[in-house]
Amino acid sequence: MSREVVTVFRNRLRNDAADEYGALSPHILDLARSMPGFVDAKTFAAADGERVTIVTFADRATHEAWRDHPEHRAAQQRGIAEFYADYSIQVADVTYSHRFEQRE
Repeated sequence: MSREVVTVFRNRLRNDAADEYGALSPHILDLARSMPGFVDAKTFAAADGERVTIVTFADRATHEAWRDHPEHRAAQQRGIAEFYADYSIQVADVTYSHRFEQRE
């Protein structure tokens, strides 16, 4: 049975990186959305400057295809060299999922 894969990407931008990061980020998100197996992506920002992006793919194979996409790899390297003051990545297989939606 294949399981969804969730990536939690926590980061803080360098003080001088916001403009260039802001120009690249929407393109990379659009690229992720175009990938087979893409489920969802959301980014949140905390008052202390930490940003958290949660990305879900349908299974391990589609997650790895995204991870290894040449444009995504180039953006990762650019992030290390130019954008991020720090970051961490956690990748997990979803073992339980439940959803509730109030309907009127």
